Amino acid sequence: MSLDLFIEYSLQYVVNSGFTLVMEDAVSRSSLDSSSTGDEYVLVNADPKLRITGDINDLNTEISEPDSGGATGRGDKMENSMEREIGHVIPSSQSVDILNTNGSANTGSDDVTVTASSVSLPTTPTGDCIVFHGVTYLGCAVVNAPRSEVEIYRNMAILNEQSHGAMPIVLSVPANADGVVRLLEPDSDTEISSYKIHRILFCARGPADSNEKRCFAFTFSHGVSAESAIFQCHVFRCDLPEAVAKILYCFASTFRRVPKNRSTVTKQISTSDEDFVFTVNLEFREEDGKGGFTLCPRDKNVFKLRCNLDKRLTLTVQQTGTKQLRIERCFGLLISPGRNVKHGDMTLIEKTSMGYTEDTIYVITGNWDPTEASFAVLNTETPRDTRVFMTAAIDLVIVGIQEPVRFAIETKAKIFPQTEKFWYFMSKPHTELFHLKLKPVEGHNGEISHEVLGVRSQSDLDRRKAGMTLPLGHAKFPTTDIQTPIEGPEELSDGDEPLLSGSGVVSKEITDENLLEAWREVLKKWQQNLTQKPKQVSQLAKKGIPEALRGEVWQLLAGAQNNSELLEAYRILITKESSGEGVIQRDINRTFPAHDFFKESGGLGQESLFKIAKAYSVYDEEIGYCQGQSFLIAALLLHMPEEQAFCVLVKIMFDYGLRDFFRNDFGVLHLAFYQLERLLQDQLPDVFDHFMEMGLEAHMYASQWFLTLFTAKFPLFMVFHILDIFLSEGRNFAYHVALGLLKVSRKDLLALDFEGVLKYFRVQLPKRFRTEEATSELMQVALNCKIRGSKLKKYEKEYQAMKEQEMQQEDPLVRFERENKRLMDANIRLEQENDDMAHELVESKLNLSKKLDASQDLSESLTMELMTTKKKLLETEEEKQRLETESSQVKEMCRRELERLEADNTRNTAIIADYKQICSQLSERLEKQQTANKNELESIRSQVKSCETCSKLFDQDGKVQLPEPKIDPDSVNPKVLNLESRVRELELELAQTKLALVEAECKSQDLTHQLTSAVTEIQASKNTWFSKFQNSIKDVSIMQKKDPSTKDLQRKDSTSKE
Repeated sequence: MSLDLFIEYSLQYVVNSGFTLVMEDAVSRSSLDSSSTGDEYVLVNADPKLRITGDINDLNTEISEPDSGGATGRGDKMENSMEREIGHVIPSSQSVDILNTNGSANTGSDDVTVTASSVSLPTTPTGDCIVFHGVTYLGCAVVNAPRSEVEIYRNMAILNEQSHGAMPIVLSVPANADGVVRLLEPDSDTEISSYKIHRILFCARGPADSNEKRCFAFTFSHGVSAESAIFQCHVFRCDLPEAVAKILYCFASTFRRVPKNRSTVTKQISTSDEDFVFTVNLEFREEDGKGGFTLCPRDKNVFKLRCNLDKRLTLTVQQTGTKQLRIERCFGLLISPGRNVKHGDMTLIEKTSMGYTEDTIYVITGNWDPTEASFAVLNTETPRDTRVFMTAAIDLVIVGIQEPVRFAIETKAKIFPQTEKFWYFMSKPHTELFHLKLKPVEGHNGEISHEVLGVRSQSDLDRRKAGMTLPLGHAKFPTTDIQTPIEGPEELSDGDEPLLSGSGVVSKEITDENLLEAWREVLKKWQQNLTQKPKQVSQLAKKGIPEALRGEVWQLLAGAQNNSELLEAYRILITKESSGEGVIQRDINRTFPAHDFFKESGGLGQESLFKIAKAYSVYDEEIGYCQGQSFLIAALLLHMPEEQAFCVLVKIMFDYGLRDFFRNDFGVLHLAFYQLERLLQDQLPDVFDHFMEMGLEAHMYASQWFLTLFTAKFPLFMVFHILDIFLSEGRNFAYHVALGLLKVSRKDLLALDFEGVLKYFRVQLPKRFRTEEATSELMQVALNCKIRGSKLKKYEKEYQAMKEQEMQQEDPLVRFERENKRLMDANIRLEQENDDMAHELVESKLNLSKKLDASQDLSESLTMELMTTKKKLLETEEEKQRLETESSQVKEMCRRELERLEADNTRNTAIIADYKQICSQLSERLEKQQTANKNELESIRSQVKSCETCSKLFDQDGKVQLPEPKIDPDSVNPKVLNLESRVRELELELAQTKLALVEAECKSQDLTHQLTSAVTEIQASKNTWFSKFQNSIKDVSIMQKKDPSTKDLQRKDSTSKE
């Protein structure tokens, strides 16, 4: 931007703010996307450029008027001198020393020269510099958003107020963008610190109506990468307020100055850049074991590769367009697992051939050994339902381009076992378009060459277009992306910070007991019949659902309670891979940052948010994940577990039609904008006319409202109340809320200009509803808005008629080209679907064939089992009959045995009775005999006592005292002795026999009792074990009779086992 344009821009937009400069370097750009709101950035590794906002009238005055301190020269002469690179003069009452490489200093005139011996300052590598005295360094602070005016002004105010550690310095500003800003000690000119110009990101001056009007600051990037970058805000204060504008003007001149040695190397010969389009096709072939290579199949844009097989890559490059660039050679063929791979992480593989096969087709082939350690991911079998990313790149030397050009193709692959067979596959190669942007330049010898400005793939461009930027056709102003208001946008000049998403505390206390009781009765009735919503729900929802009941009521309103199908689907979806995981991960860090549940990075809230967003992107493949969904998911997660939140999200997107806003190039969203503008024209004509005069269209402020259901910026109390009524009334309630917001803000909107209205929608409007009273008032206004469905239908017909009229007025060739493109896209999509369906058909046939074979095998096995079972049944019936026969035989045998035992028992009983009778008779006879013997003995004793001779043989007791007889052995007859001994033995044997007879009788009685018990048990239960036992005994006895040696063998076996 030239100085004239910069002054013209500043005079046209006068804003009561400071003067700001923005720079960018390779370290800071990627790390600041979340906090920056503009697109005026400097290309990485390109010349620094300047973007300026704010009031610089005082700077213009200081440059255009002569110096009051006697310095000569005007601003235009200074500009000319700067263009000639001979010196710099800033007229000021503040002391300024001008140095160049020769050690001399110049004033504003070319003919005035002074000696610079009073300042010992080393010259910069690019030449001269400008030195300012009377500057105080206040300190620095670490910042997170280096382009945020709010944060810089806050640090400036703090350091200016706490200036007890301030240090006077001499400030040295270089003359061009390759220089270094230096801080020097005033006395010794010793360097204190230095800052490279290309790492200064942002410059700002203090507001003119504040205590910081003499201050200025710049932010500086420390670090060599986006991950290690640290941003510091350095604050300075000048002794004179007017010196601030002069210093910042020097910064502005420095940012846009390119040194001589750089500008003289190449000379730009054309201000218009050239865009070239290349089509690159990628194919993989695998070793077939026969000395050749077979084509690797593709399924849904995923290469099917087998592990441990050598592969051959084939890349064809073809340029489209009239102006052709000639490829000289390919000096590098690289491949790497993953996506967004750094150049240094890719692995070079062997090239086998390269060259033109036709005039415009350049073919490169190479051999790839996937068994190398760097390709371990691409040589390992992938789990089911997972894919791996891979990147293939070629470095081409193109005639007329100074540096090589790299085309990197990102694709997906699935790794199978080495023995896997592929039945059906798509033979088309993977195709990618690359847009090569070149700038023609001229070197020292006048030869024209090209400088590469950038290489972008069509996939990358499509991904960027798939964001929140809406294709609104001939819009007067560009659409705005949905941004989480973490930091205030750069265009906000009054320092107001937008309200953070997720702000506000929603109390769970119930103040209206009657409302709670009404909800309890309704829920009790609703739970009995979930298919029918009670009539009272609509009125109660308009009053607001109690916070403690919101989770349950939202599920009931959405029809997602106890939805086992969606719950099971969610458990499966979270295990699958999503192409939008990177976008989701970036968005969840900016979702509801003011709420504790989502504040912690990697915490439970962000993890659940990521899982639901990823699951839905896989569930709804047509729209996938769209920016803005995370806010709605976060609102649901605050009231229910993640499984139920996913179910409600699906219902809102499909049943309530929210997903229609994201489909077909946002066609339904454009219709909603038109309907809102027509409603605004009918009900708020003054606001509508005001917007039309300014060129403010509905998409500039309402896109975020509809796409996020007002969840992105507004306080939580308002968000939850809107969702209460939305789930009860449907999607049309969004028009009520949008119209209500415009009605309550009518006076403010009519008093603001274009930028003020946009700022009001971003900052002031959400802050109006931080209280429950303001939210309740808004809901009442929204509900009172009369929006009939018939009117919306009428507006829809008007919109369709208007679109048709525009198409008719459009150039037929353009319309036919667009229609042809649409039909070609539809044809490609249908071909892809046809391929997919054919693939699924083949797989289905194979699966059915497998299932049929398995069913036949199962039928045969079941038939065999049936036959076996029938055979077993017959055997079992025969066994049953045999057992019944044996049982009857056992019963008959037992009956006969019982009769025999009863007969024996009767006989034994008679014998015992006879024996008892005999015993009693013998006892009587014995007693009589004993009495007779006793009487006879007494008579004999009396006779003996009467005889004197015989009385000597008895003692006084009557015992016989016979002398020891002397037996003559010869006189004893041995036969008599034997007979006497035999008599004694027979008597003893008779006594033992009688005793055995008594014992036998007792045992007989016991056996009779046992036999009776056994017969009773047999009759009670027909057990087969007894018959089996009996049969086994019979068998054993029969075998023993047949083979007497069996018993000896069994005895030997048992002995050997022991």
